[in-house]
Amino acid sequence: MSLSPGDRASAELPDDGRPTPQIVIEPDADRLAHSVAEALVARLAAAQAVHGTASVVLTGGGIGIAVLERVAGLVAEPVREVVDWSAVDFWWGDERFVPAGSDERNERQARKALLDALDLPDFRMHVMPASDAGMTPEEAAEDYVGELREYAAEGRDLPRFDVLLLGMGPEGHTASIFPGSPAATDERPVVAVRDCPKPPPTRISLGFGAIRSAEEVWLLVSGEEKAPAVARALAGASPVELPAAGVHGTRATRWLLDAAAASSLPGAEG
Repeated sequence: MSLSPGDRASAELPDDGRPTPQIVIEPDADRLAHSVAEALVARLAAAQAVHGTASVVLTGGGIGIAVLERVAGLVAEPVREVVDWSAVDFWWGDERFVPAGSDERNERQARKALLDALDLPDFRMHVMPASDAGMTPEEAAEDYVGELREYAAEGRDLPRFDVLLLGMGPEGHTASIFPGSPAATDERPVVAVRDCPKPPPTRISLGFGAIRSAEEVWLLVSGEEKAPAVARALAGASPVELPAAGVHGTRATRWLLDAAAASSLPGAEG
């Protein structure tokens, strides 16, 4: 299989009942952000056509925020407006445990990139608690578990996630689940993460169980420094050693890459 920008392919993984991951490669990070933004708008519109509402789990990082900025550009074009944003629930896959006003918070970055422009009802914004909310990280994680349950269908602990966006670090961490960390083997839907190798050291993260409950999981990865981890994850690495290898959706798992991030995949063209 020869992979080059623009390709859409399936990864070869053991047959364990999971959806076969799809790989989409774009020429560069800018084109990746634009194509993901268009796909996200289309997916949320499709969810609303079926359910009346839609739900998305946001990620931070450079490419995650770039996608939201591109979505903002699409919203500004009336001819492209196909989503009722007042009927979209926004969740977070992880959050830095810092004060509410800190620019390090994924929520604050998402607001600047897109959410403030949408004039959303407060009940659609499911924000993880900040460090100045009067809770310990563990209490903040439990508080978010309660938020998830409140919006879940009867008999369920988690709400419907139509799309869950994730990034990945060069060492293979995703959300705030780092290689070898207790979070990599924690079964709870939301966990407090301390002593992260990447600052800030304390965070709140969805666990694997909550992530894997999403209908679609999209991993957004750009940059050559992440190429080895992409290749290892798609080759079936241990989720404890490389957490991004352990995430998947119930209906679809999509690895959305730029050419640099895909450069270590078998058959990739240099």
